[in-house]
Amino acid sequence: MRAWSVTRPGPVEEDPLRLVERPVPVPGDDELLVRVRACGVCRTDLHVAEGDLPVRRPGVTPGHEVVGVVAGKGAAVADFAVGDRVGVAWLRWTDGECRYCLRGSENLCPRSRYTGWDADGGYAEYTTVPAGFAHRLPGELDDVALAPLLCAGIIGYRALRRTSLPHRGRLGLYGFGGSAHLCAQVALAEEATVHVLTRGADARRLALELGAASARDAYELPPEPLDAAILFAPVGDLVPVALRALDRGGVLAVAGIHLSDVPPLHYETDLFYEKELRSVTSNTRADAREFLAKAARHGIHATTHTYPLSQAPQALRDLKAGRFDGAAVLVNDLS
Repeated sequence: MRAWSVTRPGPVEEDPLRLVERPVPVPGDDELLVRVRACGVCRTDLHVAEGDLPVRRPGVTPGHEVVGVVAGKGAAVADFAVGDRVGVAWLRWTDGECRYCLRGSENLCPRSRYTGWDADGGYAEYTTVPAGFAHRLPGELDDVALAPLLCAGIIGYRALRRTSLPHRGRLGLYGFGGSAHLCAQVALAEEATVHVLTRGADARRLALELGAASARDAYELPPEPLDAAILFAPVGDLVPVALRALDRGGVLAVAGIHLSDVPPLHYETDLFYEKELRSVTSNTRADAREFLAKAARHGIHATTHTYPLSQAPQALRDLKAGRFDGAAVLVNDLS
């Protein structure tokens, strides 16, 4: 098969990905072999390609928003059949026995492994996934529409839950890419007022089209104090900006896996009055199931821009440069 490999992490403008030939992977006893049909392009893929995340698997194949078809399975797999459509997401494996897993916080498992970072992902013709971490997908949506839901959607959903947003609360979203524009739809379906703060004019236009009450530059104040906010942009400078926009008792959740340095916070103006700053770490499988069910029920949909899988490096360059709103999806043209 053909697959993209991060041969030498570095700026995407310098082409750290190479298209390589590899044997089709053989699934382990508890794994599925998945023929990739579509794979979303996530900012985490950019962090892997550029080396913002430390190398865990040399030459790894990125991609963790995979929609595909079961092409084979290990001897111990009973719940899936060849031909089933499945999703492969970021969280690939947890030990199931540490104190975090046992209390329902498998996203904090110290031994957790991740698709497209610890193991080869979906920028390829085939990938594998432990059957217990594969997701059954709602039949109403096509492959391209589903792909961004498998990370951008799931992590946005967890970030929203981390804010403890009250019913009909006022939510601010800083950055408005693949994850934020799906999170906004969930919040709107739950009757929140959504204010978007982002640099891109196209993104602000999309926010208003989806029903946001306002859309302004990221460094401006929203038109009213916020009960909660989520920082999707990997820009540490925005942390004090978002904290200052919160009402008393408000919560800011930082949704990214990578963030530039946060400047010093001024206690009285940024944190006083019981404001809270929370991080978001991956997700649980329960988060994924809840979100996918909610997406089907409320018609949550991604604004997508398709690229051939053979053009994966260009998709990453365009993501970095902010050349599209919504989410990019690679469609397999290699098979």
